[in-house]
Amino acid sequence: MTVRIERVVDVPAPPEAVWNFIADPASRAGAISVVEDFDVGADGAATWHLSLPIPLIDRTVAVETEETVREAPERVEFVGRSRVMRVVGEHLLEATDGGTRLTNRFVVDGRIPGVERYFRKHMDEELQNLENALARDLGVTL
Repeated sequence: MTVRIERVVDVPAPPEAVWNFIADPASRAGAISVVEDFDVGADGAATWHLSLPIPLIDRTVAVETEETVREAPERVEFVGRSRVMRVVGEHLLEATDGGTRLTNRFVVDGRIPGVERYFRKHMDEELQNLENALARDLGVTL
């Protein structure tokens, strides 16, 4: 089973400012609560070390991520792969009269029992964490 989620938020900041946060692999990783640690390479690839509260997983899981699309300042997409899941994340930015409309889309395909159930239950709050981190970075209220 696949988990899909999409959230749209209007950000009172120009697209370039939102882009500086959302296109940074370290900013994205640092905002997610189950990411215990991460390493970012010079090419933008990153390894996220996840601690998922799932009975079959007793240690952190390394998720190797790479950007597949980067169209500044409008769209960034990445794919993450590990032994327990595959995740595709997409962030779309659209200029509005009051700033930027940010659309966040994620698709998670679990490879072991419990992964999809965890993300189905918690993905909305993880996207809220991302939005909160963006707001703190920009010094705005969403």
